Amino acid sequence: MYLGIDLGSRSVKFVRHDGQAVTEKHSFSTVDFYRDYGRMEGIELTVAFDRLGITPEAGRLTVTGYGRNTVRVKGADVIPEVKAHMLGAVMQTGLKEFTLLDIGGQDTKVIKVSGGMIEDFAMNDKCAASSGRYIENMAAILNMSLDEISRHYESPVKLSATCAIFGESEIIQKIAEGVPPEELAAGVNMTIVKRVLPMLNRFKGGPVLFSGGVARNGAVATLLRVHAKRDVTVLPEPAFNGAIGCAVSSIL
Repeated sequence: MYLGIDLGSRSVKFVRHDGQAVTEKHSFSTVDFYRDYGRMEGIELTVAFDRLGITPEAGRLTVTGYGRNTVRVKGADVIPEVKAHMLGAVMQTGLKEFTLLDIGGQDTKVIKVSGGMIEDFAMNDKCAASSGRYIENMAAILNMSLDEISRHYESPVKLSATCAIFGESEIIQKIAEGVPPEELAAGVNMTIVKRVLPMLNRFKGGPVLFSGGVARNGAVATLLRVHAKRDVTVLPEPAFNGAIGCAVSSIL
C-alpha cells in the first residue's frame, strides 16, 4: 500500500494506491484538514490516519504540494510538486511524451515530459488571476456555483483586468451595463485560457494533459482546445493527480 498527500493551498488531497490503481481518495479544505486531521508536535505534523481507517505503517507515505515547505508531516518523504504531477500523469495515462497543464487553487504549472522524464517546466505562482482562486472569486460575484460557471464558453465578454482583485470591479461594472451573466461567465473562463496560453505555447508538439481542480471546468477545457489548437485531454482524476504521483513515486 502506498499513501500520497498533496498539501494544496485551497484543498488537501489524500490517496491510497495499491500499485495498480487508486483504492481510496479523500479531499478536504486545507483549513478543515489541519483542524480535524492534523496535530503539531514540535515542528512535525502528525496526521490522524486512524480517523480515515488507514494504517500508514503498512505502506510508504509521500507528501508534496504548496504546504510541503512549511509543514513537515511526520514519517513522510517529500517530493517536488513538478515531479509528483508528472508521475501522476504517467500513472493515469501510461503516456511518456506529453505536456502537462496543471491549474490549481493558486498557481499554474506547465511541464514538458519526454521519455517519461521532465524535460522542462514553467510555473506561475505569483498571481491568482490564472488559477482556481480567480474563478472562485468571480463565481461569487456572479452568484454562480463552480459547476454552473463551468458550463459557459460561448460569446465570452472581453475582460481586460489581469488581477483577481481588480477583476471583481470589472465584473460588477459589466453587470451594471447589462451584460448577460452567461457571457460574463464565459469571459471569466476565457480569461484563464488567455493567461495560461503563453506558458503552454512555450512547449510545442504532442498531446496536452490537463490536471488540477480547474480541469474539472469543462468550459476552460473546451476553450483551451480551440485556442491552443492542440489535443487537450482531462486526466481521469485531475484534482488528485499530485497525490497519485506521490503515492506511486516509489514504484515508477
